Amino acid sequence: MDKFLKPGMYSTAFWAVDKVVLAYSTLSTALLVGWWSEIPNAGFHVAWHLVAIALLIYQVKRPNRTTWVFRNWYVLFYVASCYREMALYIPAVRRTAADQWLADLDYRFWGANPTVWLERISSPPLTELLQVCYTLFIPVVLFVAVLLWRRRLYYEFQYYAFLIALGFLMSYVGYFIVPALGPRFLLEHLQHTVLQGMWFFHGMQTWLDRLESVNYDCFPSGHTEMTILAWWGSRMVSNRLFKAYFAYTPVLIFATVYLRYHYTVDVLAGAVLAAGLILTAPVIYRRLSKGGVAIGGC
Repeated sequence: MDKFLKPGMYSTAFWAVDKVVLAYSTLSTALLVGWWSEIPNAGFHVAWHLVAIALLIYQVKRPNRTTWVFRNWYVLFYVASCYREMALYIPAVRRTAADQWLADLDYRFWGANPTVWLERISSPPLTELLQVCYTLFIPVVLFVAVLLWRRRLYYEFQYYAFLIALGFLMSYVGYFIVPALGPRFLLEHLQHTVLQGMWFFHGMQTWLDRLESVNYDCFPSGHTEMTILAWWGSRMVSNRLFKAYFAYTPVLIFATVYLRYHYTVDVLAGAVLAAGLILTAPVIYRRLSKGGVAIGGC
């Protein structure tokens, strides 16, 4: 054991989250190679994947003073990078969008386009409030991790990191299988009014558009899925936080449709995926953690 690490910190075996990351990296690299001529800068992205894999293996097998922080937090940057890559993969490989199909499913169920129907309750204060809730999505998900880390609940932190990483990566697979841009693009010509906030609405919307670029990231609704997972994970922090997240979650879910980011079928898919992970992730985590689960911190 390296002198910078305290006994019992972890074994030099892969953790459950590492195995998920390595599997996803392998599939992504295979996709890049398979569509080499179709995906812009494919060589750069293959190199990035190989460097990322090599760095992870090095940190696992060669513990040093950066290993503890790296192994607990690297997945945050990895998941963010994978999201950005989807904007390259989907147009090159899938070529067609599923927006019309999703909109048709919505219409058949509701007898109307939900985003158009919701115009009747639209108001600047409501729009402003819902855009704030929608924009806070990532901080809300990360806040649980930060609190677990600060309280040195390392086992709980590592399970939460595994759950969130698995949730994000599975949603990316969904984006690839059912690529869609969202009703604010497909149904724009049917909307009678433009959403108007009060103070920061347009700034928040513009910032999110730049951050996310033009991505086919509707199905399933990652906002719905990950907020439900964050709500479920918040119970590891405190009952008070669990109740606060329970109040926030339905507001966020409603915002995804009201703000015209998602079809309701996206929301349903995100909720079903979240429920499936809540039920199955503990079993998956235990099986993948054999021989490699962290057992303490410094």
